[in-house]
Parts: sequence; C-alpha cells; structure tokens
Amino acid sequence: MTTRRKLVVGNWKMHGSRAANAELLAHLLAARPFGCDVAVCTPFVYLADTASTLAASDLRWGAQDVSAHAQGAYTGEVSAAMLQELGCRYTLVGHSERRAYHGEGDALVAAKAQAALGRGVTPIVCVGETLAEREAGATAEVVKRQLSVVIHQLAHCAAEMVVAYEPVWAIGTGRTATPAQAQEVHALLRAQLQAATGRGDAMRILYGGSVKADNAAELFAQPDIDGGLIGGASLKAADFIAIVRAAG
Repeated sequence: MTTRRKLVVGNWKMHGSRAANAELLAHLLAARPFGCDVAVCTPFVYLADTASTLAASDLRWGAQDVSAHAQGAYTGEVSAAMLQELGCRYTLVGHSERRAYHGEGDALVAAKAQAALGRGVTPIVCVGETLAEREAGATAEVVKRQLSVVIHQLAHCAAEMVVAYEPVWAIGTGRTATPAQAQEVHALLRAQLQAATGRGDAMRILYGGSVKADNAAELFAQPDIDGGLIGGASLKAADFIAIVRAAG
C-alpha cells in the first residue's frame, strides 16, 4: 500500500485584510513544524503578500481560481502564468461556489485544470453533490461525471492533480458527512483515478465540508482521506492549527 503524505489546505474564500492575514500567517509559521503538507489559498490581491511572508518556509500558497485562457482580453481573469510567477503551488478549480454562483460547468473546470498544470501549478479539482442529488441516490453518478471530464482533458497528466471531495450540502452549513459517508465517496473516486491513470493509489484526495478541530481526526483516519480543504476554520489560527495537527 502506498503511503500518501497528508495535505491540509486553507481556503480563505472572500475574507481577510492585510493586517488579519499577517497575524494568521504569523501564528501558522510559529506553530511549525507540522507532520503534513500545509497550504493556504488566498484571494488574488493577497497572493503577493502571502508569497513574501511564506517564501522562506515550508508552507505553500495558492489561488482560489484560475483562468482557462493563457492571456488576452479577459478582464478580471487571472492566468496560470501569473500564478506561477507568484510562486503558487496550488489553485482551486471547480469549487462548488464557482460552479453554483458563476455557472462553471465540467468542461470549463477541466480546461482550468489543464491551464494550471501547463504552468506547473497543481490544480485542486473539487467535486461534490448537492443535497437533492444525494437524496436522489445520485452521489456516485455526479462525482464520477465531474471527475471523468477532468481526467479526459488532462489525459496522461491526470495523476498530477489533487482531488477534493466537497459535498455541497456540507459546505458552510455546519453539516458534515460522516467519516463513513466521506470514505465511501473517496474510495469510489480513488478507484476511478486508479482505473484511469494507474496511479490512483498515490494521488491525494482531500475532504472538504465543515471540517472542524473536533471532527478532523476521525475524518483523516479514514484510509482514503488524505487531508482536508478547510473553509471557515482556516481563518482562525487555533482551529486551523488543530486541524493540521490532526492530519499528522
């Protein structure tokens, strides 16, 4: 069995200020060393500050989105080359909020993942079902469809992405998939990745959806959960550090 190093990624969403961010990052730096990989995905305007603060550390930084286009007349968009220039290790792609509020479909998500990888930025590809889809028994169908489009687009590079399973009904709601529910979907996704790439056993699949300090350890103990994509709790240093500690 392949040993996968856990990864915990903080998604700040549209939160933060220069002062608050500096304080949060100072706490994270002071709490090292950690037994897992750690990254923060910040709003675009704070990436340069974050890069400067973390550059000499083992903490990584990333963006919350990326354009599918390399350059051009795409006002408001940010390219993968720009993220690469700022030293981004990761970018989120296809977060449920982007899918829901910005109408991002599977094909666009796949194109964004491809653009990121083309510049050496690892896409964290988010998949997940709504409450209606889960209640209809369509969870497996939905997440496999979302992931298959990305696998097809990335072709032989598909094994280089990170996948995040984030049940939409558990994001920011306080509801969390049980460890068994989360593990069931993670195992399904890993089997799909293994069949497509032959390297699924080495790929990292994160869980996202109301992960907190008091439930992180049980979630991360599941055999196919390789860490977390953390939203609200990543904005509070003590909570985020506790979650990171639970991962290793």
